[in-house]
Amino acid sequence: MLTCGSRLKSVLALQHTSRRVALAAGLPTLTLAVVLLVTVGGPLGGAVPAIAASMPPAAAIAATAFPPPVPATAAPVSPTTTAPVPPVTISPLPGTPDATPSTQISFLGAPASALHDVTVVGSRSGSHSGKLYGYSTVAGASFLPARGFDEGERVTVTAILRSGASKTRVGTSFSIARLYALPREPAHTVSAASDVQSFHSRHDLSPPAVRVTVPATNPALGDIFISPDSSGEQDGPMILEPGGGLVWFKPVPAGSEAEDLRVQQYEGKPVLTWWEGQVIDGHGRGNDYIYNTSYEPLATVHAGNGLQADLHEFDLTPQGTALISAYQPIHWNLSSVKGSSDGLLDDCVVQEIDVKTGLVMFEWHALGHVPLADSYAPVPHSSSTVYDFFHLNSIQPQADGDLLLDARNTWTAYMISASSGATLWRLGGKRSTFTLGPGVRFAWQHDAEILPEGDLSIFDDEATPPESNQSRAITVALDLTTRQATLARQLIHPGARILTESQGNAQALPGGEEFVGWGEAGYVSQFSIAGALTFDMQLPARASSYRAYRFPWSAIPAHAPSIAASAGASATTVLYASWNGATAVTGWRVFAGRSPTALAAVGQFPRDGFETEMTLPTTLHYLAVQALGPEGQVLGSSDAVKR
Repeated sequence: MLTCGSRLKSVLALQHTSRRVALAAGLPTLTLAVVLLVTVGGPLGGAVPAIAASMPPAAAIAATAFPPPVPATAAPVSPTTTAPVPPVTISPLPGTPDATPSTQISFLGAPASALHDVTVVGSRSGSHSGKLYGYSTVAGASFLPARGFDEGERVTVTAILRSGASKTRVGTSFSIARLYALPREPAHTVSAASDVQSFHSRHDLSPPAVRVTVPATNPALGDIFISPDSSGEQDGPMILEPGGGLVWFKPVPAGSEAEDLRVQQYEGKPVLTWWEGQVIDGHGRGNDYIYNTSYEPLATVHAGNGLQADLHEFDLTPQGTALISAYQPIHWNLSSVKGSSDGLLDDCVVQEIDVKTGLVMFEWHALGHVPLADSYAPVPHSSSTVYDFFHLNSIQPQADGDLLLDARNTWTAYMISASSGATLWRLGGKRSTFTLGPGVRFAWQHDAEILPEGDLSIFDDEATPPESNQSRAITVALDLTTRQATLARQLIHPGARILTESQGNAQALPGGEEFVGWGEAGYVSQFSIAGALTFDMQLPARASSYRAYRFPWSAIPAHAPSIAASAGASATTVLYASWNGATAVTGWRVFAGRSPTALAAVGQFPRDGFETEMTLPTTLHYLAVQALGPEGQVLGSSDAVKR
């Protein structure tokens, strides 16, 4: 069961594009941030050089306060006589207290050909050789050290950046963490069989049975995308029709979960994306997946720098990069918040990844920018319990390249500079930049997002522990001049008093409607612009979906339709047909014969849900079907089966 949540970034592709266009042109707009991912396949199709995953233990890093980040670009070493040297952001950012021993050094903003004399020195491990690999998307390159760093040491990086006759010395300095390996959690219990669906033609599928209590009033807004977990016999990403009927389900292996299923764009085409892996201590350790409209895998995005991709965020940009989150358990001195001097801490990392090469392009660590004292999470009394002080659950890039982050355990949304990582402003929490008007205060929230009109939306969990008696989706108007925050809209469930302990999101839909996933509570709702409930659905008991969305979706599976046949009463045959994931099937044409190669049409039937049951006046042994589209066209054909 998940213990955290987040949300969709809907209208940001154009904003992210404008920032990347500026970057590619060498204009003074610096990087975007996103979460940690590392490559499985290396640059240019080769393997990325291996970096040691485990390093010898080192003394504890005791400091919990850090100097502010300094610019990654220093004074030029020779006068500028031609075009200016382009700006470069180097990650790990200056002052990062807990980079991984297998970290790469990312130079974003200048091509590999402009980088010279890269020097990487560890305070204990000494000088590190390595190789530069360019990004496939925008100007930039990552330096991959030939060997790893020592835990607890300080690393200094310098390089010469050349543009014509211009030379600029750039650099960064950061510390290496002492990593901690989280133990695996036991698998969740299985729900009763009545909570799941079953199909004659697909015995391998047992998705949860949802209950729609308020049918969608506007089916044109698209299908419903959820990722049920702890739901029954199988968990996995799931697409539903507006009426609740199954469109597509992909079960994940036992012991794994899938989260954050949604439609995005990759290489200019619609794709399905989701995270899949194990959930441990409320965050994910797995991979992110990209599938096309035929449900074929296009790419797997792995967490980089020795980490694993977290479930909370996975955004694709038009340039072919991915923004994801990662959690990093480390040994840390918690004495500044009255914890153990040899405690355990979950740091949260934001990173941008070049999907085709897997290289890390940008990296931000919460621990380098947010004091532990800002957290509302109780400090563990046991030195063996990991302190989740921040709990990152959403990331939204802005038009100028900055990032809006949301942290559940500090009750705060942060606007972060993408060039320095510095906090530009905070909404909520112990040190809010804004004065909060009546009704604005939120707690244990998820999914902060700036809307097109400039307001900020948040899913306000209010638990756990409970700070109010119900969860809500709120919209907050921000006045950046007076620093006032005013409640503009509040949505609560009109029929059930929902107080969800984790997860949840709100998605802005066309026409001012809003789609709300109630996280752990297992409800999914839609509200009109006037706040009326226009759709409501409930998952089985104990089941939840981290987020819920609505998108238009059109797909023709690469695999064939599935059928099953059995003898019926009075010399008839009962045939069942389905096509997992197909969105345009309106009917089925049935063929029968004495052999698989001698079939003739014996009937045509309208589609009736995910699986259509058809009774045929025949006892012929072999049967097959064609899936028909709206104009009667053949979309796909099944193999022949024996009755």
